[in-house]
Amino acid sequence: MQSFSDFPWHAPPWQGGTAKYRLGLRPIPLKEWFQGAPSLQLRVHKYGLLRRRYAQVVQSIPDSEIPQQRLAEKMQQHGWYKPEQKPQPNFADLIANLSLQVADDLCLMETDGAQRLIAASVCSPSYWNVQQKIGLSMAAIHQPVRTLQTKIGDQIQRFIQQAPLMTPFERSNWFVHGDRERLHLSAEGNIAGTPEQWFLRSERETLCRFSDGFLLFTINVRFAPLRDISQHPKALADLKTSLARFDLDEIDYFGGADKFHRLLNYLSTRQAPIAPRSV
Repeated sequence: MQSFSDFPWHAPPWQGGTAKYRLGLRPIPLKEWFQGAPSLQLRVHKYGLLRRRYAQVVQSIPDSEIPQQRLAEKMQQHGWYKPEQKPQPNFADLIANLSLQVADDLCLMETDGAQRLIAASVCSPSYWNVQQKIGLSMAAIHQPVRTLQTKIGDQIQRFIQQAPLMTPFERSNWFVHGDRERLHLSAEGNIAGTPEQWFLRSERETLCRFSDGFLLFTINVRFAPLRDISQHPKALADLKTSLARFDLDEIDYFGGADKFHRLLNYLSTRQAPIAPRSV
């Protein structure tokens, strides 16, 4: 797992008390498209799921082999994919082999028409299941999160269609989970324990239209103990502001009213440590 120090406390995804569901995309250099090779622990996590639970984390529709190959060529061209390092035996879907060479999870989408999800290798999902999403349009994928589709659905679909070629864009999302498990195929329901024991989970996401007609969406996860927020007063204040902007649909998708209010009550008791007075 990534160390807790990797969590961007200086610039969390809710920085400035922003709304949770917003586009928030910014262009980044091509060399930052992926976050390097997976750590040994992350590679073990991915490889174990691919060997034991393949259908739960990898899906593709018929006739997606050509766009998968185009993606592999682009990744190889820029040093992100080395075919000679493919696992033996190779996995059935090329996107699974690609996902073992980068830290990120990979989702391949059409940019035209319904903008369907056509191939994916997702070993660290947060409350979603690729088996239920494969072949669906972008609008259908977001349908369970009604607020997201209403607020930014049209913006996402326009961006996917019009994004410049080979220019990755980055954004961050965030959640609160009861553990540091990477594989959450569905919502946790009532989280056990107290918020003192919960974890913040941030997803670094990128979107890059790598070919006419196709775009890659990537996901890379970071964690931090929720209790550490007391050490970061600005992040604490901004999180309270962001939560206060949730509507009922957002509260429901976040985990329900009980989880939401337990989190708010906990954060209201947190305060930054008082620096010792100089003598």
